[in-house]
Amino acid sequence: MPSPYRALFAAPGSKGFSAAGFVGRMPLSMMGIGVVTMISQLSGRYGLAGALSATIALSAAAIGPQVSRLVDQHGQRRVLRPATLLALAAAAGLLLAAHLGWPDWVLFGCAAGIGAVPSLGAMVRARWAALYRGTPQLHTAYSFESVVDEVCFIIGPILSIGLSTTWFPEAGPLLAGGFLAAGVFWLTAQRATEPEPHPRGHHTGGSALRAPGLQVLVATFVATGAVFGAVDVVTVAFADERGHKGASSVVLALYAAGSCLAGAVFGLLRFAGRPERRWLLGICAMAVSMIPLLLVGNLPLLAVALFVAGLSIAPTMITTMSLIEKHVPRAKLTEGMTWVSTGLAVGVALGSSVAGLVIDAAGARAGYGVPAASGAVAVTVGFLGYRRLSRPVTGRGGTVGQHSEREERHVA
Repeated sequence: MPSPYRALFAAPGSKGFSAAGFVGRMPLSMMGIGVVTMISQLSGRYGLAGALSATIALSAAAIGPQVSRLVDQHGQRRVLRPATLLALAAAAGLLLAAHLGWPDWVLFGCAAGIGAVPSLGAMVRARWAALYRGTPQLHTAYSFESVVDEVCFIIGPILSIGLSTTWFPEAGPLLAGGFLAAGVFWLTAQRATEPEPHPRGHHTGGSALRAPGLQVLVATFVATGAVFGAVDVVTVAFADERGHKGASSVVLALYAAGSCLAGAVFGLLRFAGRPERRWLLGICAMAVSMIPLLLVGNLPLLAVALFVAGLSIAPTMITTMSLIEKHVPRAKLTEGMTWVSTGLAVGVALGSSVAGLVIDAAGARAGYGVPAASGAVAVTVGFLGYRRLSRPVTGRGGTVGQHSEREERHVA
């Protein structure tokens, strides 16, 4: 591990909470694609599979920020454990309903309950921010966590799709639930690095989403999430049409591998320019990288195209986290990070749902028009909202009155 990354873990407890965050984030890449694979295996209905994946994402978009707001107020341990138990119960219901062939409305009800799953990425990043706020190490920490995200997306689809296609259809989502339980309870057992909660009186001004800059980031990432959601569903269907459905996990892993490589390099660099410009450049690169997908005709070319497309993902996400630091009060940082995840979740829901309908109507290759169109929307929103990103939030403390020095060092 290069020395800037190695130096991160000199802080006591940092290895433990980062490892727990890795385990707990595996469902991020496993649950949605696992449900798509499971339902397509059991029923052959890609429209239903995409709609269920969309329901999970939309539910997470609605519930996730509320969970994070409670974390800001009451702490990670008190909130994450009951939220996780609720999500696990809903996931168990979904698997049982799918296995027994229960009505679709039962499937959708259970899928909605899975939205209570907490955003482990935001929780881990909040712990890094509590350790390194205001130092160059925070950029490196955010870069490292983006690499961890992508490692999850390399391993997760392979496990989820592979197990569901070679063992039994429910195996992928079942393992995702196991990872979630282990990661959350391991993370919340580490009290020494848990950021101090900010009581309700610190949360003046309503939701973090009132920040104009955060609104731009969230709106743009709705379109970006549509890219991700559509690519996942279409790639599974594209491989299935060519008789190699299991190979879709490898192709999607290469998509994540490109992002992982770019994120690792990006974390070693130091930038003097404005992050808003780097962010907009990243959004444009993500959109342009979707165009070649419309032209590919076989899996090897698709794998190469997706690897190249992945190179723009992690740098853009890392820059986004830095911008959230500028546009959201400290007492609402966890909520602000979760709102970006919420935007992605809404986009994933829209992208996977629309892509499923397009696949059913016109085939998998036509489905790649969905991420291409979504990328164009992301660029448009980014340009329209660029001015707002140049105006950081005032009152970084996020409270009425003065914080103690210790409170200033911690993130809700």
